[in-house]
Amino acid sequence: MDLIQSYDEDEEAVVSSPESSPLRMLKTKSSAPEVDDTALALTVANVNQSNSKPINPTQHVVVTNPTYEQLWAPILGPAHPYAKDGIAQGMRNHKLGSVEDASIGSFVFDEQHNTFQKHGYAADPSGMNYVGDVEALRKNDGESVYNVRQSEQKRRKIEKNKEERDGEEKKVEIEPEAENPESEAWLTRNRKSPWSRKKEVVQGELTEEQKKYAEEHAKKKEEKGQQNEAKGEHYADKSTFHGKEEKDYQGRSWIEAPKDAKANNDHCYIPKRLVHTWSGHTKGVSAIRFFPKHGHLLLSAGMDCKVKIWDVYNSGKCMRTYMGHGKAVRDICFSNDGTKFLTAGYDKNIKYWDTETGQVISTFSTGKIPYVVKLNPDDDKQNILLAGMSDKKIVQWDINTGEITQEYDQHLGAVNTITFVDNNRRFVTSSDDKSLRVWEFGIPVVIKYISEPHMHSMPSISVHPNGNWLAAQSLDNQILIYSTRERFQLNKKKRFAGHIAAGYACQVNFSPDGRFVMSGDGEGKCWFWDWKSCKVFRTLKCHNGVCIGAEWHPLEQSKVATCGWDGLIKYW
Repeated sequence: MDLIQSYDEDEEAVVSSPESSPLRMLKTKSSAPEVDDTALALTVANVNQSNSKPINPTQHVVVTNPTYEQLWAPILGPAHPYAKDGIAQGMRNHKLGSVEDASIGSFVFDEQHNTFQKHGYAADPSGMNYVGDVEALRKNDGESVYNVRQSEQKRRKIEKNKEERDGEEKKVEIEPEAENPESEAWLTRNRKSPWSRKKEVVQGELTEEQKKYAEEHAKKKEEKGQQNEAKGEHYADKSTFHGKEEKDYQGRSWIEAPKDAKANNDHCYIPKRLVHTWSGHTKGVSAIRFFPKHGHLLLSAGMDCKVKIWDVYNSGKCMRTYMGHGKAVRDICFSNDGTKFLTAGYDKNIKYWDTETGQVISTFSTGKIPYVVKLNPDDDKQNILLAGMSDKKIVQWDINTGEITQEYDQHLGAVNTITFVDNNRRFVTSSDDKSLRVWEFGIPVVIKYISEPHMHSMPSISVHPNGNWLAAQSLDNQILIYSTRERFQLNKKKRFAGHIAAGYACQVNFSPDGRFVMSGDGEGKCWFWDWKSCKVFRTLKCHNGVCIGAEWHPLEQSKVATCGWDGLIKYW
């Protein structure tokens, strides 16, 4: 109201005396209460100041929202009063101060570094100018070592070639001086690099003495080569008969089977006790084989280089010893009628013996160790011999002619076994290359190749009496069963385990009626499994050391022969 009253009074005064005074601007009046804006002004000033000021790198809390420029601004400020190099402790990231990453690629850095080393100048990382030798920079037109022009490269190459030619000419000029062995030039010219090849010396005329010596040396070398080529080491073949007489009162040979030998029963039983022990080998026995069909004789191959044949039915004594190998005998194999047999030895020889007389009919060798020998089981092919060799081949000989008729060469390791299947039309081989290969007899092409990552080497394979299955001794302490049908598939349901055979070629075998599987093991035991249930039926502790071979008697259903590295053959 006061305001309105004063306003009216002023208006009246103006109106009453228009000429007395000039027109005045009225003083503005605000109805809002007065506000102290000092704090606001100070805050605005602080914000402007803080926006321009970079962030202190030592502080842990930022109370304002910094701008991009502030965050990426270089660290500025006066030197630290107490630090020697003027850098505060929080800003130090190296023992010599503060190290910052420059945004420069490794290739660019190498290029500039090498350019500086070679020419003495380099581009400034800022990219604005160059540092270093300005003269060299002008001369090379600012080129780096990595972008020399092609014309420049060509020119340099020509200059280099010219320098080399000049150097050679100078060498030729210095030649007379280089003849002196004491001079520096001679030493430089004749210095031999450890990588230099031998200089070819031009052969002059030989004297008579030299010629004579050369002839003698060549002769000796030739003889030595012939000795090495000699396919197998030769040893005198001997045989000793230990029986009473070779023929009986009726003129029958000692190898003839007794007339009354026939199978008593079709049912096989597991042996329980030791019947007889044959001891005659001075070292371990590596393989045993019963006489075919009748089993009245037992053939054994020993590591004492001897092969012995033992009487099974009557006296139980050694009947004949065959000596013809110079090293341990590895494998033996009877012919179908048992009148002849094969032996394979580590002396690289395969010998074909007459069982009765002990004479060697023929010897075969390729200069490699035979690991397995087999005669073709067909009666009309008894003259064909197969041998798995240490040089990865299976070699086929014709015994009548003594010639190699076929070579099966696909394996990648020494061949361990040869097993005929499918009415002897095919055979399966196993090898140290951990694979099985199936071959058509007479054709050196693999018709089936079995190799899996989980497979181990299989040093012994045997065929089931029904001919439908193969039992393979795997070196991971199990016996695997493969079908002999077209696909040769692994039977995953049948697996015989429990024995420890790893590292030994323990023979695996079947009972004649096919109800039991048996195998030796590395601890001298003989294991028997039931074919149907795959369960362990019985174990016999047979030998001290490895029980390497186990054969079921072909006629006496509950009798088994085992051999071991203790030099004994046991009949159970």
